[in-house]
Amino acid sequence: MFNASRLTLARKRRQLTKKELAEKAKLTAVTLTRLEAGNTPEPGSDTVRAIAQALDYPTEFFYLNDSEELSTEAVSFRSLSSLTARQRDAALAAGSIAFELHAWVAERFHLPPAQLLDLRDEDPTAAAEALRSHWGMGTKPVEHMVKLLESKGVRVFALSEQHKHVDAFSCWRNDVPYVFLNTFKSAERSRFDAAHELGHLVLHIHGTTNGSRDVERDADMFASAFLISRGDLIGHLGRVNSLAQLVTAKKRWGVSVSALARTAFDAKLISDWHYRDLCKQISQLGYRTSEPQGLPREKSILWRMVFDQLWKDGIARHRIAAELHVPLDEIESLVGELVTQTAPAPNPGEKKPVLTIVS
Repeated sequence: MFNASRLTLARKRRQLTKKELAEKAKLTAVTLTRLEAGNTPEPGSDTVRAIAQALDYPTEFFYLNDSEELSTEAVSFRSLSSLTARQRDAALAAGSIAFELHAWVAERFHLPPAQLLDLRDEDPTAAAEALRSHWGMGTKPVEHMVKLLESKGVRVFALSEQHKHVDAFSCWRNDVPYVFLNTFKSAERSRFDAAHELGHLVLHIHGTTNGSRDVERDADMFASAFLISRGDLIGHLGRVNSLAQLVTAKKRWGVSVSALARTAFDAKLISDWHYRDLCKQISQLGYRTSEPQGLPREKSILWRMVFDQLWKDGIARHRIAAELHVPLDEIESLVGELVTQTAPAPNPGEKKPVLTIVS
């Protein structure tokens, strides 16, 4: 039976209005509106085929059971005010498809269980320190943020939207934490986004954030404290004398120069007037949009392990897409930018995600 909710999902993923889709499928706007509302008899195969071709989705997709729809209240979107409805809906629809991809993988592999804490009543900085302690991290810098999240049971996906307006977002589903990262950003900002979303997952667990300033400020404070331990900062940075000093030092913590400047200011390693001057220099030099001495983007270890094993079993990504009845580009947009064939250099003190095959 034709599933109207699947039509809505695919349309939102392609960022089309009902009128635009109707024109592409050569249907009337009234017909498409009724189809999406479920107020028509079962559509003919020609109609479904026209819709599928217009959306570049397999026709089988529209006959699947309902997908789990993400609402804006369930996720941690930061910049709702700067998002268009199309951008927001496309990102949320990507989340729905990610849930289905995750379910497909979870049937075949034992994935790491969630090892997060419920820190909703904690001060953000104290929460970051508590989680670091719980994970046995001490005060050392975070070597690889994506790998750390995956090893602690967070499912990491990409949001390959070709603009910077869709921030990373996170959510809980069936007691599994998810983080979606915008791969359009610099590596440093993506690392901060990942830590920011981790903050939402532990500070606002199963709660709504709605992009309010208070919860976003809390998540930023958590991210800063999690990525840059105060003791490590003071021990390795000391008093800040110049922007060049920050540019060199930021490599240790894998953060942007503006984030390090703010953290150093909060730690009273920079005076008020010097901080304002540094911010002015950072803006004038274009460092807010183009990070100096940028880092390579972090890649997923867990997804590489999954795809390597599937490849050994003769299963390529196009087969996953076929079994889920989604276009291959949807699979690629969710994981493609996170996967590399070359693993990062091993760090003896850092754990990899544990992955076993379901027998």
